[in-house]
Amino acid sequence: MSRSAPWLVRRNPSVLLALVLALSVLTLLLTEPLPLVALYGALAVGACVGARLHPWRFARAQVPFLLFGTGLVVVNALARPGEPLWPDAPVRVTAEGLSIGVVLALRALVIGVGAVAFATSAEPRRLVVSLVQHARLSPRIAYALLAGHRLLGELPRQWRTITRAHAVRLPVSERRRGRASREPRLGVRALARCAFTLLVVSIRSSERTAFALESRGLGPGPRTVWRPVALGWPDGALVAGVALLAWLALLAPRAAGALPA
Repeated sequence: MSRSAPWLVRRNPSVLLALVLALSVLTLLLTEPLPLVALYGALAVGACVGARLHPWRFARAQVPFLLFGTGLVVVNALARPGEPLWPDAPVRVTAEGLSIGVVLALRALVIGVGAVAFATSAEPRRLVVSLVQHARLSPRIAYALLAGHRLLGELPRQWRTITRAHAVRLPVSERRRGRASREPRLGVRALARCAFTLLVVSIRSSERTAFALESRGLGPGPRTVWRPVALGWPDGALVAGVALLAWLALLAPRAAGALPA
């Protein structure tokens, strides 16, 4: 791994995966909004700096988690019993449901930061090698996951190729043109045929991949790896830093409760 790569990218992917899982468990222990907000801010800064993520790119990656969190707030605020905040409002919003929904939404956002940092930092090949090396994962499972990941990565390109091929073969009378583009748009039946073609191509590709793995001797037993992934003191420093943040987040509610009113 080049030294010019971002700091998080040079870390051991198994350590990053373990930290994301531990972070998900940690959020279950936090029931106050302020520690979650502080933890989210610290992790967001660390992810942007450590992975060299542009703030706009990071913000776009957080949109799905923000939408999911908004849904949690709305559902809990409207569905949970409790004291209504606005008795005269046409919609019953309870204080208990709103507070619980906010906490659940913040948990989702904190987990989202870890997921974004992991997805942008863990290279698939290094992750598989690290899981085999350090997590003692079976090579059969690890390389099957890597093959599946690469197959999924090829699906968008294959979909574009298939849809364009179907668009060329369609009669002019069956094409629907978009307003902003001259490229013909396929109808529902044509898209269904494209989806079936993509399914067949994916099954055949996975079958060829399975035969290739078997022919290369991928079976049970010890194996060597090419370009092993290092596990060193920077990974320990990362674990210590995240553990310190977690300890402070858990300690903050107790410290706030001990302060005089």
